[in-house]
Amino acid sequence: MESECIVLDMKFVRDHLDEVRQMLVNRNNSLNLDDFSSLEKKRRDILAEVEQLKGKRNTVSKQVSIMKKNGENTDAIVAEMRSVGDRISVLDGELKEVGEKLRDILLHIPNMPKEDVPIGKDDTENPEVRKWGTPREFSFEPKEHWDIGADLDILDADRAAKVTGARFTFYKGLGARLERACINFMMDIHANKHGYTEMLAPYIVNRDSMIGTGQLPKFAEDMFKLEGMDYYLVPTAEVPTTNYHREEILDGAKLPEYYSAYTACFRAEAGSAGRDTRGLIRQHQFNKVELIKFVKPENSWDELESMVDAAEDVLRVLELPYHVVQLCTGDMSFTSAKTYDIEVWFPAQNRYREISSCSNCTDYQARRANIKFRRDAKAKPEFVHTLNGSGLAVGRTVAAILENYQQEDGSVVIPKALVPYMGGVEVIRKN
Repeated sequence: MESECIVLDMKFVRDHLDEVRQMLVNRNNSLNLDDFSSLEKKRRDILAEVEQLKGKRNTVSKQVSIMKKNGENTDAIVAEMRSVGDRISVLDGELKEVGEKLRDILLHIPNMPKEDVPIGKDDTENPEVRKWGTPREFSFEPKEHWDIGADLDILDADRAAKVTGARFTFYKGLGARLERACINFMMDIHANKHGYTEMLAPYIVNRDSMIGTGQLPKFAEDMFKLEGMDYYLVPTAEVPTTNYHREEILDGAKLPEYYSAYTACFRAEAGSAGRDTRGLIRQHQFNKVELIKFVKPENSWDELESMVDAAEDVLRVLELPYHVVQLCTGDMSFTSAKTYDIEVWFPAQNRYREISSCSNCTDYQARRANIKFRRDAKAKPEFVHTLNGSGLAVGRTVAAILENYQQEDGSVVIPKALVPYMGGVEVIRKN
């Protein structure tokens, strides 16, 4: 797998080196490619010498066979070929070393953004695509969701900090029921309305899986690694579910494949000190329903639009105001070629906050994870395109419900679509 994927990516980088360098600038990525050309040339030079030496060895082997049949002395030529073999062994070692250095560089190069992705430095330069719903006018000062949850005794961050640490939360009573209701509602709407196959994925994955979807090696500090094992807690169901087809050749007649997977997610949140220290926005552990697609390349851009619509549909049914933005180059994820973020309205903060990110990763993850398809039985395998998106982040959905549906008396009305999942409970009130 590694050699094939490296050759393909390496050829692209070699032939488009200036474009790749400009892409890194546009993404605010400081990766230095100065060593790439010299390493790649050294690799080709070694391969050429090895091929020449192996060709010579094959020719001489035939010659030795003839000489032995003729009773001629072959000691000198055999000794020469032994030195050729020794040289090939040395070159094989050098080739492996160069290959590992090149592979490390390639694994740190992000995906190439689509041509229509706006160039920008960060999230302040993400253009709005559309808006849905009108934020509610409150006759009172709306409270933050963590204060609502504490007052209703349905969220407890203080005891979670005692039990574990900062950025963890206990859900309690109808708060726990609301979280579970959102998960079940999201899984049902994606399976029954949008045609996704429901999955319950592992919460632990191996290193190859993390490399396949692009979390490793670059983002190791953001992951929770199990001590003494080459296992990681999943940062998102994207990792296990995309790797579900790692090292496989799919039947093109069965594409597209849609999967909807619920997992708890675990993130170290490295570099987020001081940001969203309260509430459910930025937790070390949170629940999320993820959408994954495996599609033919020619359909992937339309598939991205329909994925975003499926994620938006959750908010429309819950009647939560939101808008959609397209991420600029400086704000896109490492593996994405194009990304839309859906941001839901938080009245207490008087702004929209991300609740879903939907990306077309084109063939980037497929190359790393070696996921291909055949258009027919005789066709040459091609890389699929993979897409992923949140459908949605559950804790942030609960937070948005608490803030948008809060009442002046401190109670929270349950969105109509969730009442059946809440066992008929329509309002969460103070005990």
